[in-house]
Amino acid sequence: MNETSAHDVDPRTGQPVGFAVDATPALPPQAVSLSGRHGAVERLDRLRHGGSLWEAVQGHPHLFTYMAFGPFADAAMFSDWLAARQLSSDPVFYAIVQPSGRAVGLVALMSIRPEMRVVEVGNILLSPRLQRTRLATEAQYLLACYAFETLGYRRYEWKCDALNAASRRAALRLGFRYEGIFRDHMIIKGRSRDTAWFAMLAADWPARRAVFERWLAPENFDAGGTQRERLGAVLAHDPSR
Repeated sequence: MNETSAHDVDPRTGQPVGFAVDATPALPPQAVSLSGRHGAVERLDRLRHGGSLWEAVQGHPHLFTYMAFGPFADAAMFSDWLAARQLSSDPVFYAIVQPSGRAVGLVALMSIRPEMRVVEVGNILLSPRLQRTRLATEAQYLLACYAFETLGYRRYEWKCDALNAASRRAALRLGFRYEGIFRDHMIIKGRSRDTAWFAMLAADWPARRAVFERWLAPENFDAGGTQRERLGAVLAHDPSR
C-alpha cells in the first residue's frame, strides 16, 4: 500500500479521510546497546565514552558548523556538555563505539512523539575516525531497526540545515525520502536556518533493511575493505523508491 496516496472515505460525509492505522503508541527510546559486526550503538555514558569521544572530535571545528552545539574549548567543557546530554530524555543520545570500546561518534533519537509513532534521528556527530566507515552506516541501520521493529515507530525522520550538503547526501544514501524545505525554521547560533526534511516510513523499512544488509554483507567488500557495490547503487534497485 502506498501510504502517501491511499485513503478511505468517511461513510457519513463521503469526504476522503486517511486510512485506519494501529494507534497504539510507540515506545520511548531506552538505554540499550545495539551490537553489529563492526561496532555498537550504546546509550551515552560520559564516564565510559567521554574521553575517547573528545580525542576523536577535538581539533575538528568543521564537525560543528551545522550543529546547535560546539565546538568546545577544552575537554572539561565537552565533558560537562556530555553530562547534561546523558540526562536528557529527548533527545536520547547514543555513542557509536568501535569493537575496541572507543567511542568515535554520537547520534540521538529525538523529537519523540510516541502517540503519533514519529521519531527523528539527529544530532549526528561523526568524527574523522568514523566517517566513510562500515560502522557509520551500520550504526544508522541498527538505530532504524530499533526504531521500527522494537519501538514501533511508523515514521522515522531526518532533518538538517538546508545548506548542509553532506547531511542531505547522507539522508538520500541511507534511503530517506526528501520531503521539502521549512523556510526560516530555526535560529542556530544566531543565524537563520532553513531546514531540509527527509523521512523513511515503516512501509519502506522491509525493503530498506534488505538493502542495508546486502551492502553490509562481508562479500560486498574485498580483502582491503573496499566496497564492491555502493549503498546508493544497491538502493537504486529498490522498487519502493
